[in-house]
Amino acid sequence: MPHAETPGTEATGRPRLRWWTELPLILLVYACYSAGRLLARGDVSTAVDHGLAILRIEKVLHINAEHPLNRLFTSEAWIGVPADFWYASLHYLVTPVILVWIFRSRTVHYRAARTWLMTSTFLGLIGFTLLPTCPPRLLDAGHGFVDTMAQYSSYGWWAGEASAPRGLGGLTNQYAAMPSLHVGWALWCGVLLWRYSGNRLGRIAGVVYPLVTTIVVMGTANHYFLDAVAGAAVMGAGLLLTPLVMRTAQRARAWLLARITPVTGGSAGAPASIVSGGCQTSAGERIPRQRESRLTAGVEPGAAPKDAGDGAPAPAR
Repeated sequence: MPHAETPGTEATGRPRLRWWTELPLILLVYACYSAGRLLARGDVSTAVDHGLAILRIEKVLHINAEHPLNRLFTSEAWIGVPADFWYASLHYLVTPVILVWIFRSRTVHYRAARTWLMTSTFLGLIGFTLLPTCPPRLLDAGHGFVDTMAQYSSYGWWAGEASAPRGLGGLTNQYAAMPSLHVGWALWCGVLLWRYSGNRLGRIAGVVYPLVTTIVVMGTANHYFLDAVAGAAVMGAGLLLTPLVMRTAQRARAWLLARITPVTGGSAGAPASIVSGGCQTSAGERIPRQRESRLTAGVEPGAAPKDAGDGAPAPAR
């Protein structure tokens, strides 16, 4: 597959990438996302209503794969425990590793990849705000779901509050289930691995990682199938918006630099150039047929033909 850059995302004419400017930017965006995710907590009863509505839609469409997967993960610890570790940790590890890999080895594509990830993440934050959703594991037990994170909490660092470390459950929004950014970020990683790995193993990983992540988020009862679909849709929307976001950011940067860069041309004290006939010359340069001055201090100019220039009349003989 040709590695063509998305139109409008070329790297020409842009400053060189530096890790010490990229890292603070990424940390700032993640901090804003985390804070916004906490502030997006909706009413619990509303979130439960949304979760039940999604579950009813899936049952009508016969796509509620969460139930059989959750029963499998609950009954088979050798599947459930690794799945919980997968859910609790890999999105914190794989996503940054892929970003660093693109930065170091596929630099020409880095800005587009980074902008795609950030744009999609903020779209997901909008989804959390507009549609707070109760995940399957927090529904009443009568709906048939078991929280595997709580069941297998003795195996890991998490407690019964999503994938948050013990004692830090209050720092996470458990009703931010729609869309599933676990699936969205995994899809982002998969696409980049497929396009830029350059080998069969990388492409296989690009398919397996988002597919297994989708199964894991449903089997652990952290997301509905439609949450996963919404996560993929958010990444698609982010990809489409990436060229627009990059152009807007580039124009904003140019506008800002134009306002803060001091004007240097025509400043006082700058050495004046020698101009003759609209042509700029350097100091000491003669223009053809230009009269040469040979004045010295206190001496009047002579009338010798050699000093008169080419336009002076020849002396009478």
